[in-house]
Amino acid sequence: MKNFINKNIALGGVALSLVVSSCIKDLDRQPFNEVTSATVYNDPAAYKQVGAKLYAGLMLTGQQGPAGDDRTKDIKGQDEGFSSYLRNYWYLQVLTTDEAVIAWNDAGLPELHQMKWSSNNAFVRGFYNRVFYQIASCNEFIRETSDAKLSERGVTGAVLADAKALRAEARFLRALSYWHALDLFGGNVPFVTESDLVGSAPPKQTNPKDLFAYIESELKAIDGELVDARKNEYARADKAAAWMLLAKLYLNAEAQGQGNRYADAATYAKKVIDAGYTLQAKYEDLFKADNHNSPEVIWALAADGNRSQTWGGMTFLCHAPVGGSMPASSYGLDGGWGGVRVTPSFVKLFADPTGKTDKRAMFYTDGQKLEINEIPTFTDGYAMPKYKNITSTGAVGSNLTHPDTDFPMFRLADAYLMYAEAAARGAGDKALAVEYINKLRVRAYGNATGNITSSELTPDFVLAERARELSWEGSRRTDLIRFAKYTGSSYLWSWKGGVKDGASVQDYLKIFPLPSTDLTANPNLIQNTGY
Repeated sequence: MKNFINKNIALGGVALSLVVSSCIKDLDRQPFNEVTSATVYNDPAAYKQVGAKLYAGLMLTGQQGPAGDDRTKDIKGQDEGFSSYLRNYWYLQVLTTDEAVIAWNDAGLPELHQMKWSSNNAFVRGFYNRVFYQIASCNEFIRETSDAKLSERGVTGAVLADAKALRAEARFLRALSYWHALDLFGGNVPFVTESDLVGSAPPKQTNPKDLFAYIESELKAIDGELVDARKNEYARADKAAAWMLLAKLYLNAEAQGQGNRYADAATYAKKVIDAGYTLQAKYEDLFKADNHNSPEVIWALAADGNRSQTWGGMTFLCHAPVGGSMPASSYGLDGGWGGVRVTPSFVKLFADPTGKTDKRAMFYTDGQKLEINEIPTFTDGYAMPKYKNITSTGAVGSNLTHPDTDFPMFRLADAYLMYAEAAARGAGDKALAVEYINKLRVRAYGNATGNITSSELTPDFVLAERARELSWEGSRRTDLIRFAKYTGSSYLWSWKGGVKDGASVQDYLKIFPLPSTDLTANPNLIQNTGY
């Protein structure tokens, strides 16, 4: 039930009301409040409430919402809408690629698509701060749910069982944020766990090899503690979510300098595939206001228009692509923000020489030009209203401003594609991989006319199929890096490198810089190469 997130975050915010400013030197600081952790955790309901707050941290931005003052924000000194974990993650994973440009000129935003960011970029810093706010929050919850502390408090029965399950989920969420730190910042980041003394010293800097090994070991260690696949409450992680994250870790290992682990990626993707999930019948229904009912979604970030409001998250993803002649009411919204469009290069990925129509090409073209001559002009570039605040039956969401649509973080189609890529690279059963791909193609075309053969299953085909299937779901930057097409000149798109037709960029841009503010605050940190 979505109610796990929506009803349980209030007290969780009290227990985790730590303040993360532009400096992250206190990653392991004890969250402080007049209500102490000892007081909070004496309430049997606290464990679930604080656990819900950990999940909410990936979507929401504070205790009041959608835009409170500094007393209710998770992170002081940042605009709440811009500080959303999901929104910033989407910015860095999508706007820096061929998937999208954005019309707005907020300081630091144009530099993302131009690939000209620096260590002072507000959105790079915003995501970095969110990552380590999450890690600090998870560390605190894990400390407070140790076996020793649960025993001291006399926690027993169902409350004890759920507290232990939530502890495993907190370890999963911490591993997820460390995976994001590895992927986006190269793993050269501050590192703290629940075992470090609170406030003892600025965190030491880890490295890609050690962080990779840590994430891998954590996800494997909690396998026996997480709830079985498809058995947990909606929006809570289970074993399948951990398997998906392991598959992603292994799929990108070689590109991140950790060796060829495609066989392991195939193994864990197959575990997810065999767990009983099924494809959503209609692709577009995966991104509507009742997508919490989808049999394909493995783990999602929950949204509720009336009870969990933010200017980031799904409010951004639903409103930002609507503008021009687009009728906002058709998408269950009270208006569009006229911001996000796709590049011509991305549109061309859906072109079929036989004239077949791919239903995943969710472009709005009326009054929109294919070419992007001016990024601030919304009608330059096709719009793509992928996320809608209407249900599969056509009903409008509960709130016209803040959508009910959840963000599908992990879904079965991605497991199919990861297995297929591993097989195309020589790991896994290629015939089985073709079956998986063709299931997606049948849904996309409505019949078998788009099916492929074994000889057509190449790594480059899978990359293009990932773009078509997973557009705007936050994987494109990572995918292009894995295929050596993100930097350099082998693949150009509109405004890459700040040039209309695209230009080559240097390889150091594969990872983002550590924010200058944290380098100043923490003498243990060394900046990523090139910045």
